[in-house]
Amino acid sequence: MNLSPRRYHITTFGCQMNKADSERMAGILENMGFQWSEDPNEADLILYNTCTIRDNAEQKVYSYLGRQAKRKQHKPDLTLIVAGCVAQQEGEQLLRRVPEVDLIMGPQHANRLGDLLQQVFDGSQVVATEPVHIMEDITKPRRESHITAWVNVIYGCNERCTYCVVPNVRGIEQSRTPDAIRAEMEELGRQGYKEITLLGQNIDAYGRDLPGVTETGRHLHTLTDLLYYVHDVEGIDRLRFATSHPRYFTERLIKACQELPKVCEHFHIPFQSGDNEILKAMKRGYTHERYRQIIDNIRELMPDASISADAIVAFPGETEEQFENTLKLVDEIGFDQLNTAAYSPRPGTPAALWDNQVSEEVKSDRLQRLNHLVATKAAERSQRYLGRVEEILVEEVNPKDATQVMGRTRGNRLTFFTGNIDELRGKSVKVKITEARPFSLSGVPI
Repeated sequence: MNLSPRRYHITTFGCQMNKADSERMAGILENMGFQWSEDPNEADLILYNTCTIRDNAEQKVYSYLGRQAKRKQHKPDLTLIVAGCVAQQEGEQLLRRVPEVDLIMGPQHANRLGDLLQQVFDGSQVVATEPVHIMEDITKPRRESHITAWVNVIYGCNERCTYCVVPNVRGIEQSRTPDAIRAEMEELGRQGYKEITLLGQNIDAYGRDLPGVTETGRHLHTLTDLLYYVHDVEGIDRLRFATSHPRYFTERLIKACQELPKVCEHFHIPFQSGDNEILKAMKRGYTHERYRQIIDNIRELMPDASISADAIVAFPGETEEQFENTLKLVDEIGFDQLNTAAYSPRPGTPAALWDNQVSEEVKSDRLQRLNHLVATKAAERSQRYLGRVEEILVEEVNPKDATQVMGRTRGNRLTFFTGNIDELRGKSVKVKITEARPFSLSGVPI
């Protein structure tokens, strides 16, 4: 009888939401007595937390799964789990492709991993993809970092962007109560975490589904109210939030960020395209003029704030001229960072069925041109840090140089400087910036 603890391994694809879900599922597995294994081939239970935003992430899952399915033929007690968005989207089809899988579970079921596994250990093959009301979270996530943590404030998304699979796989918006969020943050503060990122697929929608409005008809619970409510949690030095939707981004929110000292001067607001016709086809619900107005408002109130965004090139029907409108927006706004992608058709989304798809050659040409401009603008934005003293929250050792530590400025620029990680982890250090690269900085502590 083998009494050594069972070992688990989780591989995470995709967004921060998935990272947060994985940390939660790791917490559940550890409560069940599993131990983490760095090497998947040493593990008795393997969980792939999957992403369907881009095609290659999905293909990768199938190739990883294939390898483990082979291993299972020699090791029948290996447990294989597919969680996340591919699981939600493919459901039983996944079982047909890879019959060795024991459990398929959509993102809304992350908190139920313990119960679902029990069914597997009792001999069932389980597919859990039906919509559920998300239960308040009781298990404590095992988090990757000991300094920074994610806290989910709203699950799901009610938007219907024509390229996006998220509403199909993550369900409708469900906000957590302010008290539950604050309680989780207080616990993190007690455990020594210093920075928290509040997460939502569309975080500006926070609170719309919670009961209660004021006399003027304003919802009692908005993201702005939440920031004021959790701002003074003890032990937490920095607050961030993501991802914002331009359609719901308010002046009140910018004022709160300006007023509240712990909220970092960094906004992540995807624009996706700089062309109004394309934005309309994407069903984004705003124009490029409206987007620019938001950025102008931020820069008026917080001139130094850093701004990052997401953009998609070669959306179906995008002409060269429409693509150039995106380049123009990127050139004129000057982002600190921009996540770029060529459009990739996702199953179950309207745009995937349109017959005006753009060729692969044009996709890669546009993506390269955009990325080149992004790096140029980011390098310009980085210059403003030269010679300045920035407060860096130290997170880790520099993986490329053990004599250096790394952390981020409040504006989210990665910064390296000489120091001992054992003395500095979790500390805020004033650093004079001596070198500015497009996406990172170096400096000397003072």
